[in-house]
Amino acid sequence: MHFLQKNFTAHQLEHFYRSLLLPRMIEEKMLLLLRQGRIGKWFSGIGQEAIAVGATLALEKDEWILPLHRNLGVFTTRGISLSKLFMQWQGAKEGFSKGRERSFHFGSTEHHICGMISHLGPQLAVADGVALAGKLRKENKVSLVFCGEGGTSEGDFHEALNVAAVWDLPVIFLVENNGYALSTPVNEQYRCEHIVDKAKGYGMEGVQIDGNNILTVYDTLKGVREYCIERQKPYLVECLTFRMRGHEEASGTKYVPDELFELWEQKDPVKTFEHWLLQENILTTIEIESAKTEFKKYIDSEIEKGFAVNAITPSSAEEVKDVYAGLTEVESNRSIPVITDSNNIHPSLFSLHEKRFLDSISEGIYQSMLLWDNLVLMGQDIAGYGGAFKITEGLVNKFGKERVRNTPLCESAIIGAALGLSLEGFKSIVEMQFADFISSGFNQVVNNLAKIHYRWGQRADVVIRMPAGAGVGAGPFHSQSNEAWFVHTPGLKVVYPSNPADAKGLLIAAVNDPNPVLFFEHKGLYRSITGPVPEEAYEIPIGKARLVEEGEDISVVTYGAGVHWAMEYALQHPQVSFDILDLRTLLPLDHEAIRSSVSRTGRVLILHEDTLTGGIGAEISAWIAEHCFSILDAPVMRCASLDTPVPFNIELEKNFLAKARLHECVQQLLKY
Repeated sequence: MHFLQKNFTAHQLEHFYRSLLLPRMIEEKMLLLLRQGRIGKWFSGIGQEAIAVGATLALEKDEWILPLHRNLGVFTTRGISLSKLFMQWQGAKEGFSKGRERSFHFGSTEHHICGMISHLGPQLAVADGVALAGKLRKENKVSLVFCGEGGTSEGDFHEALNVAAVWDLPVIFLVENNGYALSTPVNEQYRCEHIVDKAKGYGMEGVQIDGNNILTVYDTLKGVREYCIERQKPYLVECLTFRMRGHEEASGTKYVPDELFELWEQKDPVKTFEHWLLQENILTTIEIESAKTEFKKYIDSEIEKGFAVNAITPSSAEEVKDVYAGLTEVESNRSIPVITDSNNIHPSLFSLHEKRFLDSISEGIYQSMLLWDNLVLMGQDIAGYGGAFKITEGLVNKFGKERVRNTPLCESAIIGAALGLSLEGFKSIVEMQFADFISSGFNQVVNNLAKIHYRWGQRADVVIRMPAGAGVGAGPFHSQSNEAWFVHTPGLKVVYPSNPADAKGLLIAAVNDPNPVLFFEHKGLYRSITGPVPEEAYEIPIGKARLVEEGEDISVVTYGAGVHWAMEYALQHPQVSFDILDLRTLLPLDHEAIRSSVSRTGRVLILHEDTLTGGIGAEISAWIAEHCFSILDAPVMRCASLDTPVPFNIELEKNFLAKARLHECVQQLLKY
């Protein structure tokens, strides 16, 4: 292997060597412990160290890196304690994730490292968001994200590169091409000759380099970093390399031809660089052996510290508490009034004006943008066009294109970018053009946003606006009520207002909340529902239901359009005394409000527009049966839409909706 010394000093070269040697020796120790049965699993990066080390050395310490399984060199080069790393790998309480995550599935804000998730591709978009944060602050920074050659086949790769190119983001996409995604060779992975060729399709520059040459990696990445900062553009770097072990040790390497190991053994990044340093008289044998002795003592000492930790004593209370982030002291001290009951907003305290449901949401966004100068809006056609429903109309004129951002049709990448913004302390609102389209970004929501605080304490300060619901003749792909997809996912909050005052107050509360919030907006209410709304900014508490009407015969527990169906039915049937509870928040549920309603009537009808099977009505019904059985006078009933997709024809759609079965359900419950 040919090393070009260029202007590297002897001190720099020694530092490079020591930075390479440490992760290699840690790896060898891990393999020994694995054979001894003292650890259970290991993803080896032997043979690929030059990429992780060289890239990390080329960046500033406050620039985010998003690594993968085999990038131990990123963590050691950033100076993370080996004993704490070992505690992490062993699932100890003292690790970075309190025993909740494995190997390298964690991050450290202190070290500007963002942990991966097993789906690999989604972290590419997070790097977009980090770079966007730096761009908005006018900082000369890049973000660097790792990807394997297998990951380049994922849709997230396309979306992340496309967004970075369209938005001119200084992101370095670094692909480690080791020839195999677990066991699948590259000739079964893609048909272009080189991965770097893909850069041209996104209008970005790219380069293919020898990933086993530490000087080439460092020198290239240093230059690429300067390019990205100067041009404010992304760059694709393909590093050719080879892993000398299996995907993880249990996988083995039988699928790899023996001659490849012989070939790449000659290109070992540590041994070849060591040989060159000796050959050029930059280091002596004594100095190299001294470094190895020093590292051996350090590794053995740190590993013993790691083994010395106590076994975890699980605490259910702590586990549940850590699912959600709390407010900081600064956030807690913000003086925004809270309205608990939007039925009784005192006119002496607030200036009320009549607003449509749609306009109240728009006003909530506008006032949140004023409250938070770090709040960024993102979505398809939301800038000049004002969004599919015109809710963001005019905001780009007030706040500019940097904060009101049109996006490509890349739902996964935009949600991932929102998380990346959160790493840097920004807030964001992402508009789904229709709630149905969230399926294209589902993984980012349920596996990245929802879990990141529980995994390593990182906030996901993101609101996703979800125009949902049927009744407007929009058919199967623009009418779904898909809130049940998300109420099953710990770490998310799910909000579903039914009136203008609640919509504005809950939206402002969602933005103020440091956790990921899915904010459902029923399209059928946008222009059909009006009501008094305070002009000032205020919050409606997330997790608190609203008693719409108090009654004695039947409790109707509902939300969204269901509230209006229940009110209309109650008005048409004055002989029945209805207790109508508007949940407002579906995750977390207001169980006390539900219990209170049940205690007043003893008969419960859960009404929702979503289809019956697996809807949130099933969860509420089960909870009532478990906790309120003694005060029930009849079985809990559910009134929901048909278990079919949403039909397009208006008459079919009316028949589909739960409203068509409301009278039948009420009568059945009364007769019990």
